[in-house]
Amino acid sequence: MSTQSKPGEGAGQVSSGTAPGYFIDVAGVEDPFVRGLLASCATVFEIKPAMAALLTNGTPLAGGGTIEPGAMVRGDVIVGEGAVIEAGAMVDGPVYVGPGSVIAMGARVRDHSVIGPNCHIGWGAEIARSLLVSDVRMKHVSFVGDSVLGRHVNVGAFVSTTALRVNGGRVTEPATKEITVLLGDRRIGTGQTKFGSVVADDTAIPAGAVLQPGTLIGPGSILYPRGQVGGFFPAGSQVR
Repeated sequence: MSTQSKPGEGAGQVSSGTAPGYFIDVAGVEDPFVRGLLASCATVFEIKPAMAALLTNGTPLAGGGTIEPGAMVRGDVIVGEGAVIEAGAMVDGPVYVGPGSVIAMGARVRDHSVIGPNCHIGWGAEIARSLLVSDVRMKHVSFVGDSVLGRHVNVGAFVSTTALRVNGGRVTEPATKEITVLLGDRRIGTGQTKFGSVVADDTAIPAGAVLQPGTLIGPGSILYPRGQVGGFFPAGSQVR
């Protein structure tokens, strides 16, 4: 793998590379629930547990959307105004589906996920314990787990985020090996045994890409088609 970054990249950029605002324009997030969630977290590693706590504690959220007859919905699922869970979709709460989003027939959304406004989750796409901030397109067979996707992220066909270490011996459930992230010359613990990827605003993930655990992709990065992607890519990186 080769990467190219903008000139002038330095320690300041690396040290800021765990803040939600490094990856996502938080002020530009229109949904107050999603914006408040992001604003409450000092690092991206705090987003998943914060999201789970908010959903589990029954945070008041506006509904008004549509669950079509034939949709398989279990648990506490809030569907925002203008959002649709189509017949044949499967959603296991607690889950929040933001205004204008579509969970299409054949899509699967698992518990403790937040689908922000105006996202489209298509047939064969599966989401688990993840935050999709807004305007995410995930229309093909793919998997996003334990991850954060920013605004206007496009997920190509057969993309997968992986979130579990496999180099510590036998894989167990629940997992016991912490996921760590290497930023510059510092290895940082996520505090989690399942942690996938953080993908910044306006990023396209090419078809067939597999994102390794603890992958952080900064804004303005370009991912060219390739099989495995892993590590920390600062703003403006080109990943070949």
